[in-house]
Amino acid sequence: MSNNNKIIIACIIGLCLVGSSLALGLSFFKAKAPTRTVSVVGLAEKDFQSDLIVQTFSFSILNMDMKEGYASIKKESEIIKKFLQDNGVDLKDVTFKTISTNREEEYVYDRNTQHSYYEFKGYRMTQNVRIESKDIAAIEKLNLADLLSEDINIDIDNPSYYYTKLADLKIQMLADATKDARHRAETIVDNAGGKLGGLKNSNMGVFQITSPNSNSEDYEWGGAFNTSSKSKRVSITMRLTYYVK
Repeated sequence: MSNNNKIIIACIIGLCLVGSSLALGLSFFKAKAPTRTVSVVGLAEKDFQSDLIVQTFSFSILNMDMKEGYASIKKESEIIKKFLQDNGVDLKDVTFKTISTNREEEYVYDRNTQHSYYEFKGYRMTQNVRIESKDIAAIEKLNLADLLSEDINIDIDNPSYYYTKLADLKIQMLADATKDARHRAETIVDNAGGKLGGLKNSNMGVFQITSPNSNSEDYEWGGAFNTSSKSKRVSITMRLTYYVK
């Protein structure tokens, strides 16, 4: 091989090495160059009404004889069923739980003998009742305290309110919060003279159900779920990160 050919080959190899070095340098620079992104939080809120009410209560009797006590509480349960029916409650919405029985004792201290002991007072039999109905107005008008006039020892809980289409509502709220987040991102980038790129990542925030216009009800990190109010407000946040061109 002539010297001229050797020189030409050497030049070609040198140019290839320089080109590859430049390509590697540019790719390294691009890899190290900071990626421009913008992160925003979108919010969606909606007020709605509950469509399900749950009313629970319990009643009990105390009897020295277990068999007589059981007969008495069964009789009271029939009185309660009639009361509910007379007040427009569908018995299909009512669940009578299993009767629980406990020995009830009272601590006694005898001053004469200076001895203490537990005195058997009888068998306490208790039955819990749950009403789950979509007829909220009918259950709200129900005055369970009237059963006291029947000599029924009743303990009434506050009603709880729920929404049976919560899953569908949550999907709608996610879409609204995402739309709000994108609008915020576009506003920021457009005013900064840039252009919004593709979505890098997204994270759903806390899903909260609270009472509207309530100052006493705080938002919780794990998500509040109000059941005490018939009127509710749902809110959800979405954090989106976009690339900026």
